[in-house]
Formats: sequence, C-alpha cells, structure tokens
Amino acid sequence: MRMGRALIAVVVASVLAAGALAPAASAHPASTQAAAPSTYEHAVPPLTDSRGRALTLRGWNVEDKANRGEAALSAITERHFRDLSANGFNFARLLVFWDDLEPRRGQYSERYLRKIERILGWARQHRIQVLIDAHQDVFGPAFGHRGIPEWATRTDGLPFTPNPDDWFSEYFQPAVQRAFTHLYDDPDLRRAQAAMWQVLAERFRGHPAVIGYDLINEPMGELREGEDLPTAARRIEAQHLTPMYNRLARAIRAKDRSTWLFVEPTPIVGEGVPTGLGRIHDSRTVYAPHFYNTAMEAGADYDPSGGWIEAYEAAVTAYPARHRMPVVVGEWGPLNNSLPNMGRFYREAVASLNRYSSGWAGYVWCYGGGYCAVDERGRFRTNKEQTATPYAPAVAGTVRSDTYDATTRTYRLAYRAAAGRPGLTELSLPPSSRGWRVSVTGRAARVLGKAPYGGRLTVVAWPGAEVVVTVREAGPYGRTDRP
Repeated sequence: MRMGRALIAVVVASVLAAGALAPAASAHPASTQAAAPSTYEHAVPPLTDSRGRALTLRGWNVEDKANRGEAALSAITERHFRDLSANGFNFARLLVFWDDLEPRRGQYSERYLRKIERILGWARQHRIQVLIDAHQDVFGPAFGHRGIPEWATRTDGLPFTPNPDDWFSEYFQPAVQRAFTHLYDDPDLRRAQAAMWQVLAERFRGHPAVIGYDLINEPMGELREGEDLPTAARRIEAQHLTPMYNRLARAIRAKDRSTWLFVEPTPIVGEGVPTGLGRIHDSRTVYAPHFYNTAMEAGADYDPSGGWIEAYEAAVTAYPARHRMPVVVGEWGPLNNSLPNMGRFYREAVASLNRYSSGWAGYVWCYGGGYCAVDERGRFRTNKEQTATPYAPAVAGTVRSDTYDATTRTYRLAYRAAAGRPGLTELSLPPSSRGWRVSVTGRAARVLGKAPYGGRLTVVAWPGAEVVVTVREAGPYGRTDRP
C-alpha cells in the first residue's frame, strides 16, 4: 500500500474514532535489541519446512508492473536473485497478475507460465524461496492498473475518476468498490478466481523454489454509508475475505496439498487496526499483513514518539496468536528513506518485525530511485542496508531466543536441538569488509564451513542439546571462530 496525502486525514481520523490506534508504549527510545519474550511470541508459531525446521524468510518483493502481454515480466532478470543472495537474503515475493495469466476468459497464457517458470529457475539456482503473489492495485486494468482482468470487472455503471497524483484514493471510487463486491459475491467470478489459482497450483506444486501462494494482494471492499474505515475493514475481512480464502484454499488443495497459503487483511491494518478475519480451515496458512504508515507513505518523517510501531505490533499479532498461524509481512518500507529519523525507523522496524514474524519482504528490489532497495550499481540506498543482518534461515530445533543488536552488530541464536537424528541449522551472514566471528556452544555443537566475509554456514549439534550461536562483526582482518 502506498497511500497518498488526500487519504491521511480520513484514515487517521477514522482509526482514532474507532479507538484502534494505541498510544505509544514508552516515551523513551526503543532498544535495537529484541524485547523480552511476550505472550504472543510464544503463541505465534514459526513457519516450518518439510523437516520441521523453524524457518526465517528475509528478502524483498520482485516485480514488473510496467510490462504486460508478450513483454510481461521482462524487467525481472537473474541479476535480481543473484544480488539478493549475495546480500544474504533468501526470500522473494514475486508479483504475478491475473490479467496476464488469463487475458481472455478461460484462455490461460502458456507464455506467461513459462516466464514464471524461468524466474523460479533463477531463484532455485541462487537459493531464494519464492512467494507467488496474485497482485492487484486498484482492482486491475479496467481502472488503469494491474490485477483482475477487465472481463472479471463489474461496476454496475458506477463512476470512476482517475487520480494519478494519489492513486490509492482510487480504491474509494464507487466503481472500484463495487467491482470488489462482485468479485466476492458473484458465483461465476468466484469460480474463475479459483480456476486461476488451480492453474498456478497445478503448474508449480512441488517446485523447490516455491514456498507459498499469496492469494490476493491488499484486498479492499465496498464501504457502507456512514461506516468508518476500521469498522468497514473488519466487516469486509469477516464477511468477504474469510469465505473467499476458504474457497480458494479448497480449490488449491485439490491440486497442491502442501504449499503454504498466505492470506492478507485489508491495508487498514497498517494503522494498528486488528483484523476481522475468521478462521481459515487449512493447517498450512500464513498471516501476511503489510507494514505501511499513511503519513510516512505521503512523505512525512518517522515520529518515534507516535507509537505507531507499538500499535501495529500489538494489533497484528492478536489474530495469528489466536489461530496459531505463522506471520510473514509481505511488504514494508517507506519511500523517503533518507529523512532525519529514518535511520531510527529502520532499526526499530526491523527489531519489531523480527520479534513476532517468521520473515518479511521489503518493497521493492529494483535498481534506481523511488522505493528501490539499491541504486543502479546495486549499492544499498540510504538506511536500507540495515535490512541486511545475520539471521538463521532454518533452525533444527526449538528456538529459545533470536536477537540482533544493530549497535554492536551482534546476532545471538539460542535453541534446543531437535530430538532424533542431528539436524542442520543454517546461518546467513551478509557481506562485511571487516568479516564475521562465529562461535557456538552446546553438546557436540560445531560450525561447518567458512564464511568470514559473508555467506552461509551450517551448525550441527547433539540431539536435544541446548545450543547458543553468536555472530559478531570482526576486526579489520575478520575470521571465523570454530570452537
């Protein structure tokens, strides 16, 4: 969500009126270290792989919104995945568009599927796990954007006035809102959406690079007269999104029984509004909210005393804790990342995200200005380098604590190794000219491999052992300690 200035007053006023935005937790600067474990941290389960290892996904969105038809996805190259991997990331949220996949009803583009397949091949080669995201912005091409095809867009003749200077406000145009209602309610459109997902699931089930399917990006809906945004969001989530997600889950499971399903609330969650989503009747479902603030998206600097991160964290963890679902934040990151308080924002945001989620994808991995993570030469733009830290992509055991101190550049992982056969815990270290020092304690615990200046390592330990891994940035020459 990139919400424009025209909506800020409406959104914030609606949220405050509904009492959904919590006050700041403290007037003191937040620590860059992880907070003490809280109730939700124990209640929100980790994402896991087929071996039961706890997974952490760190990465970025990868997209091509500019090209379509025969040129679709052409802006995405192998470089994206090579550079993601080289910087220590292991995750990409890949935007795909229904209007490209099924430009005419019932006619699916084999060319588009092959292009997705090629991209997944690059991801596999560079050890990047991919979330296939059925993306929409302002519903789709009927309104000048991408997503749901024109043939699936029904407006009942209601008006639509483009607003390119504040495109997110177009979601509140009557025609766009009615189009969402028809998508949720019309039986033939329900079947078409399920069939689209079955095409993707049948094609990519079992692909080693695919970790999940994001069923729809930033879904919205139709507001009722006199309804404030938080109330409308919770009603839409309860009455429209929950049934839709359950329908799509059943359809996908007819083709693919194991790939994780990612479900999103409405974008209003960004203002600390608890979701109204109900239970999704699938045991491999991930809650995938986005992490955007309306004022910052309109160009404002981060306000450390505003309590936004605290409000968001409290709101976004209630639903997955109640339903025992992992959390992966699908998009986050402000446009104006070089403002005076943005260094602090990145430190506090990363610390918060790491407390409760199994991972996140920043917006967006591209080469240039705007939201791009890196410049044309592939160098991190201001403050975005703070997203590249040591972490454990996979832990073979039960995580006791997982913390990173941005001030001292120290990462510490404590876990109880799984019983049975020894499992492999993976570490990812971003590039460092100073190098990294790695130490490990625990019965028969040791580090396999060397990555003094960045790369991947493996930790093994005796089953049931209490293991502590510490990673510190080294001196000028760097070395890897292996006790």
